Amino acid sequence: MVNFPYIEFFTASYFILKKITYIKVSKMSDIVLNPQVISRILTEIRDLNRKPAEGIKFIDNEENSVTEVHAIISGPEGTPFHRGKFRMKLCLSADYPASPPRGYFLTKIYHPNVSSNGDICVNTLKKDWSPETSLKHVLQVIRCLLIVPFPESSLNDEAGKLFMDSYDEFARRAKLMTEVHAIDETDENEEEVDDENENEKTIAATIVKVTNVSKVSATGTDENVEANNSEVITTVFSSTDNAALKQKVKKASTSNDKDKDKKKKSLKRL
Repeated sequence: MVNFPYIEFFTASYFILKKITYIKVSKMSDIVLNPQVISRILTEIRDLNRKPAEGIKFIDNEENSVTEVHAIISGPEGTPFHRGKFRMKLCLSADYPASPPRGYFLTKIYHPNVSSNGDICVNTLKKDWSPETSLKHVLQVIRCLLIVPFPESSLNDEAGKLFMDSYDEFARRAKLMTEVHAIDETDENEEEVDDENENEKTIAATIVKVTNVSKVSATGTDENVEANNSEVITTVFSSTDNAALKQKVKKASTSNDKDKDKKKKSLKRL
């Protein structure tokens, strides 16, 4: 009998790796998925990272489980959820994609189609589900739900009724809930500081150009202009150092914390 040590080695390695994969997935979620399904999920996650849909950002979940897909959904402009960053997850069952995933908002939101525990009701995850439906499409549909709710199939009856009877009051409550739970004012302040830095860099660049012109005009040559550019930029930025910028963020954050406390008290009174 001919011995094929290399074939035996690679065969043994394959089954060991397969067993390790099985154990890893089982420990993370207690759900065992078909290898082809795992491959599909990973491919779709890669697509979400490389070509993210508008207003949707894929994020890693803490357990690194392939059976849970986490994302941040940005509140669409023109809605009470605007400026909000809503974390949510899709939970995949053992027979996915034959059956749809379950969707949950992890960030509190006041919406007719989202229950108090975050459960999401949308036709794409129910009667309209198809095994060919991609995770990206599901996330896009959920974001569209923030633009056009369906109060007829509400999970939050109060929000659904208010949406139908008095949209202005619904929008007021939804906006308040968004401001309390879904808006990180500190991040926004840091973004403003980044914008200020960009503006200052533009000003610095303009000053450098003017300085260059002045040097050329005065001497008839552009000699040593490059060496002096850094001195001009340093002078411009000396008036707004990092410490001052951090202090500004800190003050704004303290003020926003007070505003958020007031809004929380308003929510309790509702």
